[in-house]
Amino acid sequence: MGTHILVNMYGCPPELLERADTVSLLLNDVVAASGLTKLGENVHQFEPYGVTAVILLAESHISIHTWPEQNGSAAVDIFTCGAPDSADKAFEALKEKFKPSKLTAQRVNR
Repeated sequence: MGTHILVNMYGCPPELLERADTVSLLLNDVVAASGLTKLGENVHQFEPYGVTAVILLAESHISIHTWPEQNGSAAVDIFTCGAPDSADKAFEALKEKFKPSKLTAQRVNR
């Protein structure tokens, strides 16, 4: 069916995770860099900071939930059913955009 990459990022600069507009911009950059097709987006701003966002893709979705106050942490799902390397391209772009000092990733072939 596709590739699902589950990512836990730590040590991201907090200013990249605090506000919905910044997270949305970076996730849309990830989508563009990986050649995926955006269909829609839903973003929620928590107060005083933190974001949940989902980008709906023709190929499936990318979602993120951020905890800037907890060592710049974020949990991300990248699920694609398009070209086999599209999830990997999105994963590489995610690391470049959010700049984690540490991360864990699990790849699931579905």
